Amino acid sequence: MARIPDAFIDELLARSDIVEIVGARVPLKRQGKEYAARCPFHDERSASFTVSQTKQFYHCFGCGAHGTALSFLMQYDRLEFLDAVEELARRVGMEVPRDTAQRNANPETRDLYGAMADAADFFRQQLARSDKARTYVAQRGIAADILERYAIGYAPDGFNALRDALGSSPQRMQLLERDGLFSKNDKGHVYDKFRDRLMFPIHDRRGRVIAFGGRVIDPEDSPKYLNSPETALFHKGRELYGLWQARQANQKLDRLIVVEGYMDVVALAQYGVSQAVATLGTATTPDHAELLFRNAPDVFFCFDGDRAGRAAAWKALESVLPRMKDGRQALFLFLPDGEDPDSLVRKEGVAGFDARLRQATPLSEFFYASLSVDVNLGSLDGKARLAERCKPLLAQIPEGAFGDLMQQRLTTLTGIGVRSGSTPPPPRMQRHAPANPSQKPSLIRSAITHLLHRPGFALALTPPYRFAALRQPGIELLSELVLLVHARPDITTGLLLEHFAEREEAVALQKLAVLELPGEDDVLRQVFIDNIERLDAEALGQRREELQQLQRDGALGDAGKQELRALLQAMLQR
Repeated sequence: MARIPDAFIDELLARSDIVEIVGARVPLKRQGKEYAARCPFHDERSASFTVSQTKQFYHCFGCGAHGTALSFLMQYDRLEFLDAVEELARRVGMEVPRDTAQRNANPETRDLYGAMADAADFFRQQLARSDKARTYVAQRGIAADILERYAIGYAPDGFNALRDALGSSPQRMQLLERDGLFSKNDKGHVYDKFRDRLMFPIHDRRGRVIAFGGRVIDPEDSPKYLNSPETALFHKGRELYGLWQARQANQKLDRLIVVEGYMDVVALAQYGVSQAVATLGTATTPDHAELLFRNAPDVFFCFDGDRAGRAAAWKALESVLPRMKDGRQALFLFLPDGEDPDSLVRKEGVAGFDARLRQATPLSEFFYASLSVDVNLGSLDGKARLAERCKPLLAQIPEGAFGDLMQQRLTTLTGIGVRSGSTPPPPRMQRHAPANPSQKPSLIRSAITHLLHRPGFALALTPPYRFAALRQPGIELLSELVLLVHARPDITTGLLLEHFAEREEAVALQKLAVLELPGEDDVLRQVFIDNIERLDAEALGQRREELQQLQRDGALGDAGKQELRALLQAMLQR
């Protein structure tokens, strides 16, 4: 398999800012020169996940997750390597070499996507052939261009239609089963999962079909909506129906409207509201919140006005609150009884729906209204109760004007401030202090540590590298690091760690990379150069002792004698 050239990856990561990449998905707070957050890869209460802008890598002191912007996209967005490369390349305006991209495609994943595309084509063909399905589409008033835009299809009644059409071999059957398109009964019999349903393909950020949602046509059938199960391609807590189409229809997304069902998305699009998306049979998750704000600054949550709708709205609020950076807005539109976006836009038109959006409740109002619902703010006890309810939630808001204003609002309501003094700053990680303060690190360990933190320091060294001849632990690693930096001058700390990721040195290097090296670059560079010079001197001393031993053994030739004289002369001149 062809590899993407190291030079391309180096330039790609040099143009990318890991703080922007991670910060768009995880709420980061600045701590000194680094940024911190609760780790997105495991559950934790304290912020042990750090991102370094200088070193261009992230590291979690809890679970050990670490890497570059590229590996973060692969871990967090669950992207294949090539997809992550292309995602970064799009952000910075670079183009992945076409032949390399094609040759790097994962054949197994490609086949899974191919099977999903074939299934989508099959369902669309069946819609065109089914009088029952076309009659239902007409009754719902779905226009032909909307059917085309959302690639809507129909899964015919019966247990084997898809299997008979596409399961032409055991390999194809296995692919379709892995894509979640089959079910299996207690006797092991495989049959079509979706039957007699209007089919809504779910697309990923590249427009590839990764799952389906099926809506019943017969109102007596159940469940009303049936979604694909979680597969290698599809994770429902990370995907939004209609986001691909919204991005295609809008050069710039100023807003996104979160609704409950596929038909709501489709109906709004038909009336010109092309920014609607839907969660996939689940509550709004933190990953949904990240995805929404990554695509638009204003997010409207459109829910029923009943108790269940308000509970869903509060769940959404809890997910977006830690992601409310300045410039972002979350608003809540509660619909009249018996109405949904589909019925509302057909009844009031796009102008009426937009008017309702303009009157939507801001997050701040919904927040305090919900927490104050059973509180007597006329009493000291009630004010204290509200403050205690708000405190842990307000602490999740990123630093900035919005957080400050939310704090001020609480002070206005209760007379109690929260941020000042009540939420202590997270303790500094003990990682910054050496395990044994009295033990000075070796010259080799110090040089490697400085080089990991500032790879460019190696460019100050010129061959021959005398220290490379030393017979001491760590010298081979130091030499390899110096040569690697000279071969790839723009390499970052993160890339150095990635280079050694599969080797036994990886753990030790990772520990050194997360140490804190206080001081200005010029000072640190001089420390590194001094270390190398002292190692060079040790190498010369080692060579001198070797030659003197040969001399004592009577085995030193003329060339060796000349070299020994030069070494002794150099020692006298120091």
